[in-house]
Amino acid sequence: MTVTVVVGNPKPASRTLDAATRLAAALRPDAEPHVIDLVNFGPALLSWGDPAVAEAARTVADSELVVFASPTFKATYTGLLKLFLEQFDGGTGLADVVAVPLMLGAGPTHALAPDLLLKPVLVELGATAALPGLYLSDRAFAEDGVLEEYARRWRPVAEALAARQVRPS
Repeated sequence: MTVTVVVGNPKPASRTLDAATRLAAALRPDAEPHVIDLVNFGPALLSWGDPAVAEAARTVADSELVVFASPTFKATYTGLLKLFLEQFDGGTGLADVVAVPLMLGAGPTHALAPDLLLKPVLVELGATAALPGLYLSDRAFAEDGVLEEYARRWRPVAEALAARQVRPS
């Protein structure tokens, strides 16, 4: 199984990256995830046709499970993640990808943001986003057990969905 983590935090090696990598490992402990930390692309995300960005988009589109992660900025996901998502065609760009929206924030105020704001974009791009989005406290996620409980509950569903995705031969 191909698992990828896409992180839209403007800080490199962020807590968002840590949380997303932990979630991917908890959902698919048998697979080492590809990690795409979007901040490393810098201005290349603004110009169409950049080879490194195109390769990252291919990696995502060819994955069976992708964790899309962002800190909460102005009550939504970051512009950095939005710029990357613009690389995919509507309706088909993420076909055959099981997408898990993950967002981190300082408090529970924006707990619905992964489902209300990020998930609809992923679905619009053709992803299967059947799992609920996950919102984590950016200060407590490593100790509070929320991520582990989410993975325990939803790992069988993620595995079953990924196994059912049709891959072109």
